[in-house]
Amino acid sequence: MPGLVPIISCMYSVSSRVLWRGYPSMSPLLRPFPTGLICVSAVGKKDLIDLPVLIEDELEEQFVRGSGPGGQATNKTSNCVVLKHIPTGIVVKCHQTRSVDTNRKRAREIMREKLDVSYKGELSEILVKKKESALRKQEKRRKANENLERKRLFKEALATDSKPGNDTI
Repeated sequence: MPGLVPIISCMYSVSSRVLWRGYPSMSPLLRPFPTGLICVSAVGKKDLIDLPVLIEDELEEQFVRGSGPGGQATNKTSNCVVLKHIPTGIVVKCHQTRSVDTNRKRAREIMREKLDVSYKGELSEILVKKKESALRKQEKRRKANENLERKRLFKEALATDSKPGNDTI
């Protein structure tokens, strides 16, 4: 148990802004602590907790040649990963990088997200976040259009006031 205490205190001290000022040249997310530990704060899609766990026995993995731009690097190497989840029949193809290891990891992340959507349906965290993002985007677009309309009306009002025949005092 004594080994857990530095880790827990390390994780709590990452969010403390006072401690960040001590190391101006180093990123505040990667900062050595007196015990020699390094803390990394996870931000973004990694904080999705309820994604299903992949069981490797249920996966069928193939390495095929990718398509798209890349020339010889794409045409002669089989670094595209195709994952198939046998119980559900979901297939994921990943050819985002030239590295097979990176493509394998990303294919598994994508598979976990697709399984989450498949199992939970509309209640999936991924679909909920996409809907929230779409609503925020629509609201932002609506506000921008309102502002443009207000500016147009203001310019029209200025144009009608500045005409030579409108002398209202």
